[in-house]
Amino acid sequence: MKFIVGQKAEMTQQFAESGAVVPVTRVVAGPCVVTQVKAASKDGYCAIQLGFGQRRTISKPVRGHLKGLGSFRYLREFRVTPADAEKLHVGDTITVGVFTPGDVVKVTGTAKGKGFQGVVKRHGFHGSPATHGHKDQLRMPGSIGSTGPAHVFKGTRMGGQMGGGQVTVTNLKIIAVNPSQQELLVKGAIPGPRGGLVLVAGDGELTLAAALAGASTVASATPAGEPVPAPVSEPQPESQPKPKP
Repeated sequence: MKFIVGQKAEMTQQFAESGAVVPVTRVVAGPCVVTQVKAASKDGYCAIQLGFGQRRTISKPVRGHLKGLGSFRYLREFRVTPADAEKLHVGDTITVGVFTPGDVVKVTGTAKGKGFQGVVKRHGFHGSPATHGHKDQLRMPGSIGSTGPAHVFKGTRMGGQMGGGQVTVTNLKIIAVNPSQQELLVKGAIPGPRGGLVLVAGDGELTLAAALAGASTVASATPAGEPVPAPVSEPQPESQPKPKP
C-alpha cells in the first residue's frame, strides 16, 4: 500500500498525449517521516503514523513522542497490513516518488464548510410551487410530522450545518509526479479548500528506494565507494584599483 500526506494547492489542467484537456488538482505532498509503527500485538491494529509539515512549538508529551525526529504540524495514521508494517521503521522518509503516473488512489480530506443551509441546498428538496395558494413558501421544508406522534422523529431532514466533515473520493488517477517540486497531479477534484490537508493512499508496493530516486543527480552518477568530486569554480578576474582623481 502506498500513502502520503499533503496539502491541496490548486486546480489546473494538463494536456494528454492525444491533445485532450484533463482537469487535475495539484497536491504538494511530503516529505513525510515515519513517527510510529503500530503492531497488532501491542496496539491492537497495524498502522503507520506519518509526520508532515513544520511547527515551531509543540507540547511536551508530543515532543517526547517525536524525540529525535523533529517537530511536525500534522500526525496522521494509515491502516496497513502486517507485511507492509514490517517494511517501514521509525525515521524513514516517504516522498512523492513512491507513486507513479497511472496509479489509482483515494483522497481523504475535510470538505468546505458551508454554514447553516436550508433543505433545498442541504438535502435537495424541490421546494413548493410558486402558485396555487403558496406564498413565501418556495424554499420551506413543509410538514415535519403528523399530530399523532406529537413529536418530531429523529433523522427528519431539516435545515442545519452543512459541510465541514470528512470526505473520501475514490478511484482517482495520478496523471503526473513531480519529485523536484514534491507535487502530485491527481485527475479531477478532491475535497477541501486550498491549503487543506489531504491523505493520499493507493494500492501497490511501497518502495522507499523509488522515493529517493532523483533526489541527488550527482550522488547517483558517482560509483559506490568513490568520493563525490567538488564542483570546479571558474577563476574570477582580479579587481583593478580605481584611479585617484
